[in-house]
Amino acid sequence: MKSHHSRCLTFLGFLSFLILAQSATMRCQEASPTLMPLPAHMVMGQGQFIVDGNLTVEIQGYSDARLVAGKKRFLNVLYRETGIPLEGAIAPPHQANFLIKAAGAGSSVQQLSENESYRLEVSKTGVLLSAPNPLGVLHGLQTFLQLVELTPQGFVAPAVTVDDEARFPWRGLMIDSGRHFMPVTAITRNLDGMEAVKMNVFHWHLSDDQGFRVESKVFPLLQGKGSNGQFYTQKQIGEVVQYARERGIRVVPEFDMPCHTTSWQAGYPQLASGKGPYAIADRWGVLDPAIDPTREGTYQFLDKFIGEMAALFPDAYFHIGGDECDGKEWDANPRIKAFMRAHGMKDNAALQSYFTAGVQKLVAGHHKIMEGWDEVLQPDTPRDVVIQSWRGEKALAVAARQGNRVLLSNGYYIDLNQPAAEHYLVDPLGGDGGSLTPEQKARVLGGEATMWSEYVTGENMDSRIWPRTAAIAERLWSPENVRDVDSMYDRLAVVSQRLQYFGLEHESSPRLMLERIGGGEAPEPLKVLAAVVQPPRGYMRGEMREYHTFTPLNRLTDAVLPESETARKFNSLVQLIVAGKATEKQWQEAREWLALWRDNDRKLQPLLAASDLAAELVPVSHDLSAAAAIGLKALDDLENHRAPNADKSMETLEAAAKPQAVLLDMVVPSVQLLVKAAGAQN
Repeated sequence: MKSHHSRCLTFLGFLSFLILAQSATMRCQEASPTLMPLPAHMVMGQGQFIVDGNLTVEIQGYSDARLVAGKKRFLNVLYRETGIPLEGAIAPPHQANFLIKAAGAGSSVQQLSENESYRLEVSKTGVLLSAPNPLGVLHGLQTFLQLVELTPQGFVAPAVTVDDEARFPWRGLMIDSGRHFMPVTAITRNLDGMEAVKMNVFHWHLSDDQGFRVESKVFPLLQGKGSNGQFYTQKQIGEVVQYARERGIRVVPEFDMPCHTTSWQAGYPQLASGKGPYAIADRWGVLDPAIDPTREGTYQFLDKFIGEMAALFPDAYFHIGGDECDGKEWDANPRIKAFMRAHGMKDNAALQSYFTAGVQKLVAGHHKIMEGWDEVLQPDTPRDVVIQSWRGEKALAVAARQGNRVLLSNGYYIDLNQPAAEHYLVDPLGGDGGSLTPEQKARVLGGEATMWSEYVTGENMDSRIWPRTAAIAERLWSPENVRDVDSMYDRLAVVSQRLQYFGLEHESSPRLMLERIGGGEAPEPLKVLAAVVQPPRGYMRGEMREYHTFTPLNRLTDAVLPESETARKFNSLVQLIVAGKATEKQWQEAREWLALWRDNDRKLQPLLAASDLAAELVPVSHDLSAAAAIGLKALDDLENHRAPNADKSMETLEAAAKPQAVLLDMVVPSVQLLVKAAGAQN
């Protein structure tokens, strides 16, 4: 259901993990530059370009405010990366050693079809970045930033020639500000992150049952009664749109209708299909309130509203949601049922299709192209409507075959706590999409990562988005055959660290949240535990504990990352061991990990009692210790070819694998592998 739409790891307190992280980074640097997304074409040269105080950047030929601002940002990030003051360096005309050449201007309002290609040539003596327009320049600057590395000779960029272009023209990130309001600062720093990995569409989900988040001057009760005072002013909207444009990012607004509209009806009950009264929702899920599609007044209201919002958002596309209508209010309204009978509508899907057709005309009347989720697609849906698929590749393929342009979000739901590898291997042209004709494949515009906000706030949102979304960005930018998961993880660790230079808080915020849980400086044993647990996958969380809009999101499940990098690396060791391919050193590393986790409980238990936020972790810590002890025994059994008491061990592990404190112990699956392998050899 869409409504539940729903590096190395942050906690580097213990040495063995640091060694693993450093070795991954070294492997990546030895092989090739740690770029993400990987370019379409790259040829390594000889030598390297020194990045020092003599670096001077000059825009030659065409220039505009976006290029000038991009150059300034580039130098600021490079300063944060190197610590070398660069912005004041000025060379005589035509003597700079870093030249930027754009052939001409971009569109006054960024377009889907704009050329984003660039060519970057780095030699020992200089850098030349050329592109058809400012968009390519902005992308090329990010590539150069990722090339810079520290060597015994100082900071350098390797000699290389990059000819690069995007595989898909729509590479998006959706942020849900409806369920939990996201401060402007949280939005803008994530726009910076998007620029860093060449994403180019910010899909802003601005209304839902729990909040209407944009100031309307035409209908002021939308935010007046539908937002709890948490909304963006029109001035702030304009500033975010401009901020995004400077970074080569389009902003597509979404106002969900005809369902997920409780917040609309709080101020304007005349829109409703039911009797009310209505107030903004304080719980999650698919709720009953829906706009009445049968009243002419509904469309008069929406015409004025869409006109006002269309003026705020200059992008050509306007998202009307359209998902998850349960139809209960329609079914309970005799007048609506009579309207359906009179118009030959056999079910609620037909009624929604009627509504969608009316809204599409309104959107088109304000010179916008309508976009919606899967449910808006009907046989008579106009072909220029863009369908965003949250239900899967089959739904995407159906829309493309029908003649509509499509986007994929299924598989890119970053709120569901899936590992980066799973997102990485999802492709808009995979599965059913692979069976499309060339003409139909051309209608697949790309995809969007989706950050639904039931369980995030502005404090922990960055750690849910990054760094995994960089892997999705690569899937949407790089050639289809770029699919090496191990390489992706190696590069992702480096990119995660670099994203901090852009102001993202995906690494700093979890540390601060952990300190809060620890009542001050986070104790080392708490860091050890935090590094191997993660939130439940999918939609399990809402089934484990009751949440509402004002539930504090300040527990360990809110602080830890969606994917335990420590547990992933340990699992890689275990896979080698059970396959008989591990070295003596790798066996020893596995023992050291397990001994650390076995002994951690004794150190942590006294600390847990001192914190209300940590008290629920008592059984989590105990089970980690028990699982690690079983793992050590299984290693000994494997090495000495002994028959283990596998039944009892597996029973203990199965209990430890169950969620506790809304957390999963990610060490347990690896220990289960060890126990099974020890049993199998006998």
